[in-house]
Amino acid sequence: MNAMPAWYEWIGYIASLIVLISLVMSSLKKLRWINMVGSIIFAIYGLLIGSYPVAIMNLGIVIVNIYYLIQMYGQKDLFKLIPILDNTYLTHFMEVYKKDMSHFIDLGYDITKTGLIKYYVIRNTVPAGLFIGKPVEDNMIEILVDYTTPAYRDFKTADFLFEDQREVFLKKGYKVFLSKPGHEKHQAYLEKIGFKPATYLNEAYYKKEI
Repeated sequence: MNAMPAWYEWIGYIASLIVLISLVMSSLKKLRWINMVGSIIFAIYGLLIGSYPVAIMNLGIVIVNIYYLIQMYGQKDLFKLIPILDNTYLTHFMEVYKKDMSHFIDLGYDITKTGLIKYYVIRNTVPAGLFIGKPVEDNMIEILVDYTTPAYRDFKTADFLFEDQREVFLKKGYKVFLSKPGHEKHQAYLEKIGFKPATYLNEAYYKKEI
């Protein structure tokens, strides 16, 4: 019986690692994609070592992942922008997500103050995002919080807020969004959704015209 080449084992290790990584993804789409890649590699590993049950099982997992990904990408999400009228649920929301928010933005401003523009972005009946802005001069809104919960970070929430709901802000007389750069991940997000580097009151900001 021929000995199995040593590099075959490394294929198994790599597949195991990829599947393990998939299980820590907070986004279901990322979980499915990464898990599918791991399963494909596992199926190849099974064929290489002559273990057809391993290959067949993982090919089955690939098919399951493809099925659910098709369902996810074909699903029409229902969005709604709901004004925040009191701080009861907002306080709870912040307690749950404050640590995750701190990875993207600085939370040094008292967001319970009156006079702020506050909205929940509801996605399929679930609070998927939080928008809090402060009106400033020249018909601009300085964004204090623009946050999407981990399960919904696919830019659909941002597209809904900054594109589909433009009229909501225009009717209130606002024409420009301003956002401080925040952390590196937040800067990349801002650039992705169309914000451009700018200066306001001699400070670095990102700007997007409504």
